[in-house]
Amino acid sequence: MTAHPRLRVVVATRLFTPEVGAAAFRLQALVDGLVAAGADVSVVTTRAPGGATAGNVPFRISRWPVLRDGGGNVRGYVQYLSFDVPAFFRLLLQRADVVVSEPPPTTGLMVALSSWLRRRPFVYYAADVWSEALSATDVPGFVISLMRRVEGFVLRRAARVIAISDAVAEQVARFDVPAERVQVVANGVDTSVFNPQGDAADSDRPYFAYTGTISEWQGADVFIRALPLVQRKYPTAEIRFFGQGTDEPALRALADEVAPGSVVFGGVVPPREAAAWLRGAVAALVSIKPGQGYDFAKPTKIYAAAGCGARVIFAGPGEGAAVVANNGLGDAVDHDPDAVAAAMIAALEEEDTGRGHRSQWVGENASLAAAGQAAAAIVASVGRTQP
Repeated sequence: MTAHPRLRVVVATRLFTPEVGAAAFRLQALVDGLVAAGADVSVVTTRAPGGATAGNVPFRISRWPVLRDGGGNVRGYVQYLSFDVPAFFRLLLQRADVVVSEPPPTTGLMVALSSWLRRRPFVYYAADVWSEALSATDVPGFVISLMRRVEGFVLRRAARVIAISDAVAEQVARFDVPAERVQVVANGVDTSVFNPQGDAADSDRPYFAYTGTISEWQGADVFIRALPLVQRKYPTAEIRFFGQGTDEPALRALADEVAPGSVVFGGVVPPREAAAWLRGAVAALVSIKPGQGYDFAKPTKIYAAAGCGARVIFAGPGEGAAVVANNGLGDAVDHDPDAVAAAMIAALEEEDTGRGHRSQWVGENASLAAAGQAAAAIVASVGRTQP
């Protein structure tokens, strides 16, 4: 019997563990799934802040210095290109049967061009549709138009597009990507971390927890505007933010104005610490700002919170609200301070009997390990079908 050679896979991403973020966790799960299936995996990524490493791992990691913004993020076109341009040449030197790209589309473009030159396929892992997300910001129209062209070029040339939801798949289809090339693998969280069994944070004040990215399109200011209404009945209630993002300075200023001393910004914390804060929270806060073209998003914050058993208060429209409302994960309300305040007060007043149900639902429907294995199978199928 002739042994099949090991499948060689290269993953190109500006974010990878030990950095904290949904993209880093998602790609770590993909790599874990590929390694478990016997693939030879290399990750082309950035040098993590402070020189942190992923430790001893059963795959190769090639790290490169990158420009970061004031918050330590690889966010902004200069920062993206500081990874993308070197990545193009790094990928040309890599042997691979298939390459995987994560957004932004500028990275996808480098992967597409290098893959064309090396005559090998690539898979695009679409956590969102980038040009749609830009519509929620104050980016000039010509930039959005340019990025839409780049994104369409990348999506149409990918051997497969992995979309994290049906809604993302529908948006991908608008770029004239053949339906048979698009496959959905739902997002998830690490249920070995985000579960109800660990320690819960201790606080002298009842608090609501917001974890993860803090961007304009999420509109997390609605929770801060709601807090003074909550404090009329529960004066000691507070909000704790864990994460960072472009909207953080504005939220800090708003908090100082309307709820001084009652909004705490804890920065980026390790997943296990975030889980402890979620377990001890009255409820977890998640939002999508309406009218920004981002109603299709299902923030991973939902799964992380519910996995810990926490009640979720979701402010805004769309897919995320439906996940919360239809699966008994908490309350889906309008993106409005009065509606949010009413949900926060109800969470303070009512006995929470749904913790077990929420964590069980996440375990059965939003396991990151299962998502990684499913995505790995798609990537492997592309690599194995090449001559």
